[in-house]
Amino acid sequence: MLLPKSSLLVLFCLCSTLALFAQQNISGKIKDAVSGNPIPGVTVRVPNVNKGTISDAGGAYTLSVPSGTSSLILSSTGYKTKTISLAPGASVVNVQMEEDFARLDEIVVTGLATTVKRSNLANAVATISGKELNGVAPAQTFDAALSGKVPGALITANSGAPGGGISVKLRGITSIFGNSQPLYVVDGIFFNNSSIPAGLNDVTGAATAGNPNNQDNPSSRIADLNPEDIENIEILKGASAAAMYGAKAAAGVIIITTKKGKAGKTKISVNQEVGFTKVRHLMGVRTFTPETAADLAGPSTSADPSVLAARAANTAMYNKAKSDGKLYDYEKEVFGETGLVLNSSVSLSGGSEKTTFYLAGNRRQEAGIVKNTGYLNNSIRLNVDHKISDRVSLGVTTNFINSSADRGLTNNDNNGITYGVALSSTPSFVELHPNAIGEYPRNGFAASNPLETRDRMINNEGTNRFVGGGNLEVHLQQSEHSTTRFIGRAGVDYFNYKTMALFPRDLQFEENGAQGNSIQGTTNNTNTNLGGFFVNTFTPSDKLSLTSTVGATMETGFMDNIVTSATNLVSGQSNLDESGNVTTRQFRQKYRDNGMFIQEDLSLIEALTLSGGVRFDRSSNNGDYLKYYVFPKGSFSWNLTKMKFWNIDKIDNLKLRAAYGQSGNVPPYSSKFTAMLSSNIGGFPGILADNLLGNPAIKPERQTEFETGLDISILNGRVSLEATYYNKKIYDILLRHSLPGSTGFATEWKNSGDLKNQGIELGLTVIPVNTPNFKWTSNINWWRNRSKVTKLLIPAFAIGAFGNSLGTFYLEEGQPATQIKGTVGGVLKLLGDAEPKFQMSFFNELTIFQNFSLRFLIHWKKGGDNINLTQLLTDLGGTTVDYDDMIKGQKVGVYRPNAGDASIYVQDASYIRIREIGLYYNVPLKNTKTIKAIRLGISANNFFTWTKYVGYDPEVSNFGSNTITTSQSRGSNGLSTGVDVTPFPASKRASFHVGIDF
Repeated sequence: MLLPKSSLLVLFCLCSTLALFAQQNISGKIKDAVSGNPIPGVTVRVPNVNKGTISDAGGAYTLSVPSGTSSLILSSTGYKTKTISLAPGASVVNVQMEEDFARLDEIVVTGLATTVKRSNLANAVATISGKELNGVAPAQTFDAALSGKVPGALITANSGAPGGGISVKLRGITSIFGNSQPLYVVDGIFFNNSSIPAGLNDVTGAATAGNPNNQDNPSSRIADLNPEDIENIEILKGASAAAMYGAKAAAGVIIITTKKGKAGKTKISVNQEVGFTKVRHLMGVRTFTPETAADLAGPSTSADPSVLAARAANTAMYNKAKSDGKLYDYEKEVFGETGLVLNSSVSLSGGSEKTTFYLAGNRRQEAGIVKNTGYLNNSIRLNVDHKISDRVSLGVTTNFINSSADRGLTNNDNNGITYGVALSSTPSFVELHPNAIGEYPRNGFAASNPLETRDRMINNEGTNRFVGGGNLEVHLQQSEHSTTRFIGRAGVDYFNYKTMALFPRDLQFEENGAQGNSIQGTTNNTNTNLGGFFVNTFTPSDKLSLTSTVGATMETGFMDNIVTSATNLVSGQSNLDESGNVTTRQFRQKYRDNGMFIQEDLSLIEALTLSGGVRFDRSSNNGDYLKYYVFPKGSFSWNLTKMKFWNIDKIDNLKLRAAYGQSGNVPPYSSKFTAMLSSNIGGFPGILADNLLGNPAIKPERQTEFETGLDISILNGRVSLEATYYNKKIYDILLRHSLPGSTGFATEWKNSGDLKNQGIELGLTVIPVNTPNFKWTSNINWWRNRSKVTKLLIPAFAIGAFGNSLGTFYLEEGQPATQIKGTVGGVLKLLGDAEPKFQMSFFNELTIFQNFSLRFLIHWKKGGDNINLTQLLTDLGGTTVDYDDMIKGQKVGVYRPNAGDASIYVQDASYIRIREIGLYYNVPLKNTKTIKAIRLGISANNFFTWTKYVGYDPEVSNFGSNTITTSQSRGSNGLSTGVDVTPFPASKRASFHVGIDF
């Protein structure tokens, strides 16, 4: 039967009316409960439905919800999650949200694909927002910006050279010869943080004194990351938190989330920083007299005619320099430049409910405190998120980075050519400046003229890097009580890294040596990671929730490093083929890691949370590359304030927690093989076996950790305390055994010992004042760690410095892994410990009239000794500022090096430092349609430091962080920090900031 056209029209209208009734439009404004200011970026969603929106810059939102919807859930970082009821037929709902002072509703990553509210978290996971990282006083590099902000971390600036070089140790020593730096994960992409040497050892001879570690002072590749792109950082400090990353997580995991766009009108933000950088501290130089100038040649009692002639020459040189007004402070001349800082950034973000984007470009430029040094970083980032449908969403992140660092020539050398080593024996009365035609005089007191070296040599690192990844999320099944998702994740990190070190043939130290050096290196590195995860959330009632996760991952890496060293250069040339001799070294490494895991999380009445999981990992670096190693984890938290019996109103949160987990550290690349070294005999090429014997049965280092703690907050979160105790044990430590000469080898890789770290971490946050016109937030962190070698299968041995006579790290069963021993009166004795007694940070933020903001961070490191060989060298060279002071009847500079006591140069490196201080003003704007906000500010980094340490900076390391492991370098080690050998001095910086939002 056919209906007439009029009936069809009526039926169509009825269906349209019903469809309209099936949807309900809700709109309103969201404001802060105290200040009344609008809150942008609040997520408004319908429970159990993939439907939601985000409030705009004015706090307004509009959402179409299914008919019959009874509630909405509102959430935003820094505010308490709020559920509001919808009255039948309601169309306008305005909401006031309260700040989450204790951050209890903050979402924290607990696995590769799962999260949990901080109120139910069973681990101590440190969280740093982008505002905390970069919003006070921007540091030169990302890793430097972490300093003083991470409880449980020892962060050391290995060098003050432009381009950075930071060592990060989380909860103590994790490995001796294996990886000791955390794993960095940026938007799900495994970020390579290798430090790649430039081959400077060919000129400096730094490693010829018996130490196998690389001393080229390279930067860390994590410095490539632009801090202004970062939205949030989570630091998984121990095995119990990082177990789902398996054999890559022994040193902890730093998870970085970059900024993303938000639906709404496109926001344009322009920021400009202009500032300067200066040396933080100079050691000072000796004030000479005619007599002390003569003494540099030898004692006046000498009967040697050559000594007497040299004394007379020194006296004459001093007297002429003084009469000509040419007594110089060369330390200040070399390290006293004022560097210009320029940091420019532009970002655009916005989009629709289906597609959002974040596009940002940044240019950082900083001149160094040494002439001809500096750092330049250009980066561009594009993050796009698209909802293909209500069930399928795709996110893509891309980042291209181009950087260049001119790092000068500093740190240890055995040929007397780096700035500091040359200056250590160069007095103020010698003339080093060029003449009218640009010729530099020869320095009779050192192997080089440091002014000539500074002005004419080149040491450049250049990087082109692309980091990209994708995240696919598919809601496979969804019902009232169950949701199943598939998450696919892939990432690639590729960089091309070029180094160039050029030393012209007419430099003083080249004339009778190599006749010029051109050392050029190229490294191509590609890392990929691929993962797939299924996550099911089952909620049979509002009191019980189960989350099941299963997944698999694969990571690959390929690095190709080629260094070519040319000597006997044609004058004025830098090309490798314009030389008399060329030597090429190539190092390639390739690995593939596979992992599988399962995890189950249970939440009961939002008070009890239990989590358990296990990961299976294998790696081509292991002796048995087919064997899967098992890494389990388990955790428990009990939030007493959510129990029915709880009736103490003033305590908002009281949580007990405990966690256990295991993780690993794969052996260094090629440790299971015996390397082959090139040789040339009679013009015939060949290969010889290295003297380091590989071990085909090598196993990964294994780590277990138990962690327990207490979290409490009172007065509506205005006072909160987090207390944590951990006990971390590391088994099967990789060491090198000495072998009998009859074997034909010197040493062998072996799993040979165990370590233990125990520590306490305390964090207190207080908000003493919170009114519309004044708010004061204060955060205090205190932490300490103690390590011990619990088993050592080989005799105790020195490692990580320059021998017993100068003080060295000493690995010994039953003693701290960081102890320093040395000879005192010919007897080996304990001299100190590089581990701090404790560290403490104190952060304050004061907001006045909602527009003025003062923020500062104070960092106190108590204890922790350095081996100060910079002072030893200046003592030996007769240039130390206190050389002529008296001690025990002798001049200080004579007494110290001749006392035969290594303890003199093992010195306390305690300090109190104002790491960051910033004063900002938000300019009030009214009736403006184009400009949405203007920010003005001034800031300072490391401007104020109180320390008794006499070196350039108490944060120092000659050896740097992890380097690539080659048959020549043997890699770095976990005991490498705290050795002071004429470093590039640390700097302080001050800046003016302008920011405009459109």
